[in-house]
Amino acid sequence: MNDTIYQEYQPLCRGASAPAFRAHAGYQRMFRPDALTIGIFLPLRFFQGDMQVLAGQADLVERIDQYGFAATWVRDVPLFDPRFGDAGQVFDAYAYLAHLAARTRRVALATGSVIFPLRHPVDLAKSAATIDRLSGGRLVLGIASGDRPVEFPAYGLSHEQRGERFAQAVDHFRQLLRPDGGAVASPLGKMDGVELLPKPATGAIPLIVTGACRQSLPWIGEQADGWLTYPGSSQNVMGPRRLAEKISAWRALIPDGGFRPHMTNEWLDLVARADYPRTPLNDGFILRTGRTGLIDLLGEWREAGVNHVALGIQFSARPAAEILQELAEEVLPHFPSHEGVEPAWQAW
Repeated sequence: MNDTIYQEYQPLCRGASAPAFRAHAGYQRMFRPDALTIGIFLPLRFFQGDMQVLAGQADLVERIDQYGFAATWVRDVPLFDPRFGDAGQVFDAYAYLAHLAARTRRVALATGSVIFPLRHPVDLAKSAATIDRLSGGRLVLGIASGDRPVEFPAYGLSHEQRGERFAQAVDHFRQLLRPDGGAVASPLGKMDGVELLPKPATGAIPLIVTGACRQSLPWIGEQADGWLTYPGSSQNVMGPRRLAEKISAWRALIPDGGFRPHMTNEWLDLVARADYPRTPLNDGFILRTGRTGLIDLLGEWREAGVNHVALGIQFSARPAAEILQELAEEVLPHFPSHEGVEPAWQAW
């Protein structure tokens, strides 16, 4: 969003610090100040024309839950663009999370990320609140403005206006989920005398802004319940140090100075040799390393102020089940998920 738009459109609702989510099981499992937890990005293997590559994935997500990982992440990619080269999750993010919610018990269900400008906030809020309620308060909603231009004309929308529409959708979404209901007014629609149901399980759903979303850093500091950014270089300590500067600059702009979590992600080729050095592949898009190098990197990110890392193992040559087991047995004990808040279960 350019400065003119930022000055003209001032949202009604703002991001919340940790106390607003003290009863939210997903948020509390993932985030604490000065600590880092680990999540797993889906799909575990990329779709390349055959849906069978995703067969059995939910069984492995059950293991992710049982092993004690903090979160499992799904991606939102409405349309496959062959020129982009990555079909993403294939399944609809919300529908698939509902399926996984029924097969898991404690792991946070995170999106990385729902494309907010492409859909109306009423539909976004209805689906999000439903999944959060069905899962007992485990939905952590990563949101983005969209990086695949081909999707926007398919929805009859302008790719160039995605930043403005993103900010409007965030404000509208939060108005819809206010506990007291009430009238809703935004450039994307108005409501009075009606209310959106259900409400979230514990009163709120964390909105994690992904990247810049064409917003200013002050907007992200004010509006985001958390921030997910790419890590930059991960082959040595210099990348985490630069990331620390970015995180510090963002947190300085949080109005109440309270804790809000930072997240990052890494596409990982985890090799069997534990001491294999951290080696960037594909211009740094993929990191090949053994578990010792990964543990060192995660520690560096924790020192930088990162609170959660989503690991994608799609590029790894080894079987997904084998990698998950190694991560659970050798890496997760160094960065345990947080205990203390149980999901708000009900027999729906």
